[in-house]
Amino acid sequence: MPISEEVFFLKPDFEGTLQTEIRQMVASGILSGRFRPDEKLPSSRKLAQHLGISRLTVTLAYQELMADDYLTSKGKSGYFVSTNAPPAPEIPQKKSHDSVDWTRAIGQRFTGSRAVEKLADWEKFEFPFIYGQADRSLFDQQNWRLCALDALGKRDFTPMTTDYADRDDPQLVAFIARHTLPRRGILANADEILITAGAQNALWLTAQVLLTQRRTAAFEDPCYSGLRDILRQVRCHLAPTSLDKNGLVLSQLAKETDVVFTTPSHQCPTNATMPLSRRTALLKRAREDDFLIVEDDYEFEMAFLQPALPALKSLDEDGRVVHVGSFSKSLFPGLRLGYLVGPAPFIAEARALRSTVLRHIPGHIQRTTAYFLSRGHYDALIRRIRLAFHERREVIDREIKVNGLEIAGSGDFGGSSLWMRCPKKKTVQEIADAARKVGVLIESGVPFFNGNEGENYYRLGYSSIPSSSIPEGIKRLASVIHD
Repeated sequence: MPISEEVFFLKPDFEGTLQTEIRQMVASGILSGRFRPDEKLPSSRKLAQHLGISRLTVTLAYQELMADDYLTSKGKSGYFVSTNAPPAPEIPQKKSHDSVDWTRAIGQRFTGSRAVEKLADWEKFEFPFIYGQADRSLFDQQNWRLCALDALGKRDFTPMTTDYADRDDPQLVAFIARHTLPRRGILANADEILITAGAQNALWLTAQVLLTQRRTAAFEDPCYSGLRDILRQVRCHLAPTSLDKNGLVLSQLAKETDVVFTTPSHQCPTNATMPLSRRTALLKRAREDDFLIVEDDYEFEMAFLQPALPALKSLDEDGRVVHVGSFSKSLFPGLRLGYLVGPAPFIAEARALRSTVLRHIPGHIQRTTAYFLSRGHYDALIRRIRLAFHERREVIDREIKVNGLEIAGSGDFGGSSLWMRCPKKKTVQEIADAARKVGVLIESGVPFFNGNEGENYYRLGYSSIPSSSIPEGIKRLASVIHD
């Protein structure tokens, strides 16, 4: 980038000529490393106007710097920092004189969680069997860009720039109420919907509003590691609850439970789908034992093997279910856009809490998403993703069988990953490390468990790998496991 003339200032107490002062300013900028080789300096006219001095003075200073090889001239293009200029010296690290004992000063600790590893360079791997990243070949980038441009137009200047305070974009809320939720069997008014920064933010808001240090939260084990971290931060009583092939085992629910967190659509990470009979039984138990249910609508759209079941919230006649949805899973994870659906008193409290830490989701993001949804691009994208995932699922199922790998949970309705079990003689970390050396990425099962039971489990995602790459990737993984 060109160096701006605004970084130069004359010092009233400088002892010497203006020409010398300009020379010193440029030279010190180069020697300190602020001005780097091949960066363009301000023209003599711009710098002279900025400093209020003669252009000739600046020109003479530049020529002296050229003579000493600090600057070079490129014809009519102007003056540039020379590649032969003296290099910037190594700056020693600043020694801290911090006298604060941070082990005592920090009131609450949020580090040390066991989160699923998300590599920034995952696309460099030939066989990325990872979960949740966007597939360039499937995403409708052109129409998303057009919707974003429309949301930048004059007509939407107010939605883009306004301070919503604690409110949300009415167009996005209306679409969720009229189209997104009815497909799940849910009917809700505008005051029962809150836009959030993804499902993670929705779960955090819910936990903060519903739980205290005296209340008990039941959650699936294994489960989404982000939820477990949220519950620990709330400092409520934790009641990890076991699973079977149909999801949460109701007989294992603690009697003192106040709130149950569950993922009935596609359990994370086992992919189990809770059948209708267990959903109604869970609601009956909630009524009898007087507890609330938080339903994380995990991968509802990714049901391509069978039609999706009605959401737990749609079966709720007592107002006991809070529904969490997300567009980040189905559109792209960087979007960070989700929503909460629940009784109006709960949503009012969650909205007030959100306004203290986030106020509202950026208006441009909300309006862009509203356009993408309402113009039919989202439905077309979901159809395309389902077809691609169905094809990939058939390929990965076949290759896993051929190569003798063990599936611990596949999901009868679809999804975008498989829950796998590795031989007990090896830990998943050993397998993952060896697999990376042959270009294969898998996700360890350890972060999903409340204890240490996950050392023999891993997750195989197929949302970010084309069907053509799956056979060789599974072959290499099997070679590592069976070696």
